[in-house]
Amino acid sequence: MKSIDIYKRLYKDYSKKYLKQILLSAFFAILVAGSTAAIAWLLDPAIKKIFIEKDQSLILLIPFLIILTFAVKGIALYLAKKIMISVAEEVKKMLQSEMVKSLINADTQLIDQKHSGKFISNLTYDVNHITALLSTAILNLFKDSLTLIALLLVMFFQNWKLSLIAMIMIPIASIVSQALGKRVKKVVTEAQEKSGSLNSYLIELFKNHQLIKIFQREEYESARADQHLGQLKDKNKKIETIFVRMSPIMETLTGIMIAILIYYSGKLALKDEIDVGGFFSFLAAMMLAYQPVRALSTLNMTIKQGLSAASRILPIIDNKNKITDHLDAQDINIKKSTINFKNINFRYNLEEEDVLKNININMPGGKMTSLVGHSGSGKSTLLKLIARFYDAQSGDILIDEQSIYKTKIKSLRNQISLVSQDTTLFDDTIKNNIAYAKKDASDEEIIAASKFSYSHEFIDKLPNKYETIIGENGVRLSGGEKQRLSIARAMIKKSPIILLDEATSSLDAETESKIQDALKILTKDKTTIVIAHRLSTILNSDQIYIIDAGSVVANGKHDELLNSSKLYKNFYEKQIQKR
Repeated sequence: MKSIDIYKRLYKDYSKKYLKQILLSAFFAILVAGSTAAIAWLLDPAIKKIFIEKDQSLILLIPFLIILTFAVKGIALYLAKKIMISVAEEVKKMLQSEMVKSLINADTQLIDQKHSGKFISNLTYDVNHITALLSTAILNLFKDSLTLIALLLVMFFQNWKLSLIAMIMIPIASIVSQALGKRVKKVVTEAQEKSGSLNSYLIELFKNHQLIKIFQREEYESARADQHLGQLKDKNKKIETIFVRMSPIMETLTGIMIAILIYYSGKLALKDEIDVGGFFSFLAAMMLAYQPVRALSTLNMTIKQGLSAASRILPIIDNKNKITDHLDAQDINIKKSTINFKNINFRYNLEEEDVLKNININMPGGKMTSLVGHSGSGKSTLLKLIARFYDAQSGDILIDEQSIYKTKIKSLRNQISLVSQDTTLFDDTIKNNIAYAKKDASDEEIIAASKFSYSHEFIDKLPNKYETIIGENGVRLSGGEKQRLSIARAMIKKSPIILLDEATSSLDAETESKIQDALKILTKDKTTIVIAHRLSTILNSDQIYIIDAGSVVANGKHDELLNSSKLYKNFYEKQIQKR
């Protein structure tokens, strides 16, 4: 994306909404510029009337005007900055909100590929740079440009020859800024990446804290943390170093300029082309101009940082889902909830081999179909395809003879409940975690689902019962307790299609038996697709499909497969031996 396109986009989508506030801030910026120029201009009559002509009539007026001018400048600058700070925070929230919504609505495939730490860095590090571009940079550009113009007018009014000499400093400062700005863009991008890596590492620390303790890897992780922090420090140091490089250059240029001006002013004074009052007024204007010149010279780097950040953030906001409703998509009409896979071929990436190859599976409505196979055989992928977390490259999936690719995604997913082995819970109350599947669920429904999943007993023993906060991803619960809550959540939705991906993997034998009994009641007259590592949980399935290397190699009931499938027999015998 070109810089001009980024500017247009940022103005249209963000700055334009706060145009009135920006214009008001610009008005105060004009007052700042005018008052700054007035301060320099007042020195001429002050010196001439008070010190040279010994005129006491202005001895009170001019100091009062100078105080007033400084006060006006200070108040105007305060109001201008206050307005732009408010604008900046509003824009920041808009950007962050759009990014989070984009994340929430994104395809599962994109999330699986997304680096969580880098996203957090985008959300904080990059957004700050963009808001700086849209607030601080805009204000400073307007304020400092006007101030510089006003001061130049004062300088030209006093002596145009000296002004031309002083103006040499402006293009020199611009050249230096441009050179440093190119370097800033590269280093800022590197710093953002290091910030993302650090965020990801911190997420890992929280997630794997017990693992670190049990294997006594505190020193190792401390060293890794120091490495991440050190890399980020080095990049930030480079950024700050680039900015401070401007100081000795600008200070030296300023010194040279003042020396030249004093020398040349002395020559003009000999010719009576400038007097003392005019010189000091000119010198004051030039010294006051030093600040906006310096600010404008460093502004380029702020702009480069903002543009670089925008080039990373806008694609996230603009992300278009690949999995979308077909143009003539209709609400799905579920009656029997039969599911048919027809010649399904699927791969996660175009560069990789097919994960599923010519899959043909018929799942009768109201029955339990189980999928068995080695890890990585493609079982879980089949469930993801049913819910359209991914779309197959070829073939079709039909529910009650309706192609899921021609039905509305929201309508489809409304008919499906999912319980996976990776139990996902939120840092919220038990009640809200269960009701997550049905926003208008009553307390009675929540309790009933908990009883069905054998969760009510342990919930009732907690101090706050259903109002208990379970912590991030249910950290305060056991694996079995978390899984039971997950099952309760699926139960409350009462969907005609239920997907169980190792749903009882974290349960002890006794609890697992109870859950199986509950699931029999839950799944009556409903289509249930089960992925189970323990074959004992699927012995009574209406049908079992054996998946191997992405293909269906056998299907039938348990007894049939023991006789017809060597692979299934081996699975079963190994598990029997373990028991």
